[in-house]
Amino acid sequence: MNRTLTLGAASGLLAAALIAVPAHADPTYIEKEVLAGSSQAQAIAYFWDKAQLQDATPYNVETTVAAKHVSTGGPAASSKPGTVPAIGDEKKSSSTTKNVNLPRTTGKVFFMGADGKPHWCSGTSVQSKYRNVVATAGRCVYDTVSNKLTLEHWVFVPGYYQGKTPWGIYVGKTAYTHYDFDVYEDGDRDYAFVTVYNGVQLTGDKEVDKKAYDAWKGAKKILAEEVTKAEFEEKYTDGGPYWKKTLSPVTSPVDPPKDSFTQAEAEKYYTEGVDGVKLTTESVSLAAYNAAPAGTNALKNGEKCPSWCGPDSGTWYPIDEKTYNELKADAAFKGELKKVDPGQYFKREWFIKKWVKTSTPEVYYKDHYIIRGLEDVGRLGDRVGGQGLAYNQKIGKAHFIFGYPSGSHPDGNHAFSGNTLKWSYGKTFAAASAEIKAEELVGIKSSFTGQGALGSAWLAGYKNARRLGYLNGVTIAVADRDGNKRIDTSVSPYFDGETYGVYKSAANVWSGSIV
Repeated sequence: MNRTLTLGAASGLLAAALIAVPAHADPTYIEKEVLAGSSQAQAIAYFWDKAQLQDATPYNVETTVAAKHVSTGGPAASSKPGTVPAIGDEKKSSSTTKNVNLPRTTGKVFFMGADGKPHWCSGTSVQSKYRNVVATAGRCVYDTVSNKLTLEHWVFVPGYYQGKTPWGIYVGKTAYTHYDFDVYEDGDRDYAFVTVYNGVQLTGDKEVDKKAYDAWKGAKKILAEEVTKAEFEEKYTDGGPYWKKTLSPVTSPVDPPKDSFTQAEAEKYYTEGVDGVKLTTESVSLAAYNAAPAGTNALKNGEKCPSWCGPDSGTWYPIDEKTYNELKADAAFKGELKKVDPGQYFKREWFIKKWVKTSTPEVYYKDHYIIRGLEDVGRLGDRVGGQGLAYNQKIGKAHFIFGYPSGSHPDGNHAFSGNTLKWSYGKTFAAASAEIKAEELVGIKSSFTGQGALGSAWLAGYKNARRLGYLNGVTIAVADRDGNKRIDTSVSPYFDGETYGVYKSAANVWSGSIV
């Protein structure tokens, strides 16, 4: 089945399906390309910055199963054995090197899981007409947890290591999976081939003017720099980049604005204030009041306050019970309280003069308009190559498995970190697992733990010197077959003629650039 990668309202990866037919018929794949807009793909690329990539965790969905070793029979080839040569390996070559050189084609598939969190699987680049196809497990594309169509924000990062994207980020465009996996979640068809756009690298920040910033459709931000009032007044124009922010009023003590005041002036400063300056009173203790100088026409700070600037100092005033209790509990209250039966309450205070000025500060800023660009780094296969494909192969062939295993064995031993590409080696054998509705699997003895290993590439005929071989399986689960609480087996669907049909549908579809 063909699924087109789109963002849409939910910023998803894959959407609108093409026509597929059930497995019991000879598969006929009808291509119907529905393109995701380049701006949508750009948004996905911007989403996967270094921090987001590093926050991703290994995908852990049905990774460990009870796999049964089928000693007789096993998967049957649906047609003659076939191979598709790797990119750059269309002409045969041989090598006798004994070291295992890791392929450049492998990497991590990143996406948002059904839990709304970033996750990753393993994946690999494979040969195709437009050098733009990634192979991985079907469950690393199709959401088997919530049964949504596809996992969102899907990208492939070859050679990924701790937030670094050495060969670029490749946004998924269209995913091709088998009808039986889409509809029935058949483990025998748990594989996917995804076409990806040209890779991109996130470029550094660049400052531009506001017009260019407003027109920019990619990632962008505004940084506000604080400037002086003089610079603001000199350079301010409507529309930016200069602007000011008015802060909350601030009241602070000041000296009297004059040396002497008339009665009318004094009362105006007390009742209204002038230019933010106001004469107020401060409640003090009786001892502090007695020590204060007498009032004068200079109205100096700290003088005793006459009756016109507040309640008479030392006079008892009635209050209610609530106010009485509040003041009694207030350690800052410097007056005196009195309770007279039945239920009468009084307070008295002493006041001195205090000049204050209330101002409304303003802070001045200049905006800097920052955009982040995308650089096209070319087609996936041109950057890292692509493995060939093998199908309808005999059981018992030797394969390398390349992937990013992570997580613990059932006994709790944390064997793999998932940070670096690992390899395993062994011969295939027929296997089955009822848990994932799979009767025609192949297995390889391997200690790879399941988290992160989903989608690992099984390569037959791998050439160390060229780092190329034939993809003949992808890890879809792992198993502890001998029951010793240590993972000892990786399993994959058997790649047959129908697998080739799914692959072929993807291999002939163009993707193009997103920038």
